[in-house]
Amino acid sequence: MVTEEDRALLAAALDAQSRAYCPFSRYPVGAAVRTACGKVYTGCNVESASFSLTCCAERVAVFKAVSDGYRDLVACSIVTSDRTPAPPCGACRQVLYEFGRSMRIVLGNPEGEVRISQISDLLPDGFTPEHLLSRTEVAEELD
Repeated sequence: MVTEEDRALLAAALDAQSRAYCPFSRYPVGAAVRTACGKVYTGCNVESASFSLTCCAERVAVFKAVSDGYRDLVACSIVTSDRTPAPPCGACRQVLYEFGRSMRIVLGNPEGEVRISQISDLLPDGFTPEHLLSRTEVAEELD
C-alpha cells in the first residue's frame, strides 16, 4: 500500500531527478531517503567522463544524510523514467542495506507507477559490518 509518506518521498526524488547530471547515459535518476526522525535527503545521479567515477542517486542521498550525522535510514524512494520503476543497482543495494536493513524501498516513475519492497528482499543475506567485526575478532584471537 502506498502511503502519503511514500508519495512525499517520491515527489522529493522526482524533484531531485530534474537535477541529474547524466550527459553520457541520458538516464536521469532521482532518490530520496528518510531518516528515522523524518528528515529527508535527496540525490541525483552524477556522471563523469571517467565512467567508473559516476555516483548513483541513491548513494548521493545516503552520503548526504550520513555526512549530516544520520545513519538510521528507514525509507528510500527512487525515480527513473522507465516504463516500469527500476530497482537500485547492486552497489546501491549494499549501501542502502548498511544504513537500514529493514528499509522500505519505494520505486516510481513520472507517470505515477509505484512498486514497493524492502531492501532485505532486494539484497537477501547482505554483507554487514558484523562480517568484518567477526573477522577482526578472529584475527585478534590468532595474535
